[in-house]
Formats: sequence, structure tokens, C-alpha cells
Amino acid sequence: MNKKVAIITGANSGMGLAATVELASKGIHVIMACRNEARGREALAKARHASQTNHIDMMTCDLGSLFSIRQFTEEFKKNFNQLDIVMNNAGVVSLKREVTSDGFESQMGINHLGHFLLTNLLLEELKQAEDARVVNVSSGAHKWGRIHFQDPYLTKKYNVMKGYGQSKLANVLFTIALADKTKNDSIQVNAVHPGAVATNLGIDRKTGFGKAVVNRLAPYFKTPEEGAATAIYLATDPEIQHVTGQYFYDKKQTVTSKKAKDRKLAETLWIWSEREVGLQSPIV
Repeated sequence: MNKKVAIITGANSGMGLAATVELASKGIHVIMACRNEARGREALAKARHASQTNHIDMMTCDLGSLFSIRQFTEEFKKNFNQLDIVMNNAGVVSLKREVTSDGFESQMGINHLGHFLLTNLLLEELKQAEDARVVNVSSGAHKWGRIHFQDPYLTKKYNVMKGYGQSKLANVLFTIALADKTKNDSIQVNAVHPGAVATNLGIDRKTGFGKAVVNRLAPYFKTPEEGAATAIYLATDPEIQHVTGQYFYDKKQTVTSKKAKDRKLAETLWIWSEREVGLQSPIV
């Protein structure tokens, strides 16, 4: 296969769907990693129609299940012999404390740990690419985040802002740690703050609660296409081929919080994350 191959998580709607269409339109073969198969199939049809190409596939992957992530990566490796781009886009906002099938608080489990395992399981495939890109969708919310190692799943004092900020800080720390660990490989790892985007983020996936609020605010937000623009830039633009471990907003490197630059904290989080998802030895 000569086409570049990309995996996009959370690809059935919002920024993920917009990025799928744009990357496929650029001649990249896109794998849409979607939690819900029925919704994923609907999104696949939309993406193929919008991009006017059939070089898009859909595979189920629930970032809230370590088993599902492992199944996904095994199936991917059976069907594809290369991987050039991983866009870790999927995310949740949980107004009430929820847990994944593995017992992780949902925001930390899906937004960080799921992508941590997925990327690590695909790292050898990325290392084979001439110009591999890992794009982690974070948020300005990382600036108020803290990693609560004493209670990372917030069993005692949960609130949505605390949980979301922690998970988005984890995205940036994961970015700088992975960039350091792959500095001798042809892999660029960068994080992006997409801005305020009109997506399904914040809408309860089971009940639909929050949809009315998001719809009312949508005119004031970026469109999914506008929100995805910087992630697409990081995934494809040749001018940043050797830029890694950075944080971008509107296609420009921008500042992070002091905690997000702490490499010791990033390594501590890496080791903790590795233990939580069942990776036996550090990726170096």
C-alpha cells in the first residue's frame, strides 16, 4: 500500500468526522475508530460521500475498554502493514462521575489511558513510517488541571472540571513524554488545543442530556471543520516535519501551563499509566 494510513479516534462525529473527510480528500487512507458500530457505519457512509473516495474504513474501538483497544490494534495489524498518522481525538466530558469497563474514571480512562494504550500498541508500526505523526487533542482546560496521584479516579471529591482538567493535562504530559522517548525515530508527537468547537463533547452518550445547551451555543463556536484544521496541519504539513513535543493553537506553537512542561511529572504519569493499562515494560 503506497497511500499513507491514518487512524482517527472518535471519528463518527464532530472534529473526528471532519478530519476523516479532509485527510481522505488528501489521498490518505483513513481508519475511523468508532465506539458504536451502527453510528460508525452511518459516519463511514457520510465520510465516503463527502470526500468522494472509498479509501476510508471503519473499525470499532471503545477507548473505555482495554480489551476493545487490544482487539482493535490486533485487527488493524492483520489488515494493514503500515501506519503514518494517529489522531487521538476521542474525548468525553462527564458531568457526573462515571467509570469505564475497567473501573477507571471515564474522563481519565477514555481521554488519556485509552489513547495511551492505543498509541503504545501501534508504536512499532509508526516507527516504520518515513514521517509518522501522532496528534493528541488536548484543551486549554489543561491549564487548571492537576494529576491527582493519591486519588486519580476522583472517588472522594469528584467534579467535572477537576476530572476534565486532569485528563487534558495528561494529554499534554503524554505528548512530551512520548516525544522524548521517540526522539531518535521519525515520529513527531504534538498536542493541539482546538478551541471552542461545536461538537457532541459534553452530551451524555446514553441519555443525550446537554444536547439542547450545545445546540444553543453552537453559533458562537468553531465548526468541526475549523476545529480540526490545526490537528490536520499537525498530521500532514511538511513544514513541521521535525517539530515534536509541542502544543499548538490555530496552527501556531503556544504556551502551556508550568505543570505541562514538567518532564519529571510526565515520566511519573507515564509509569503510572503503563501500570494501569497493563503494559509490562516502558517503551524506549
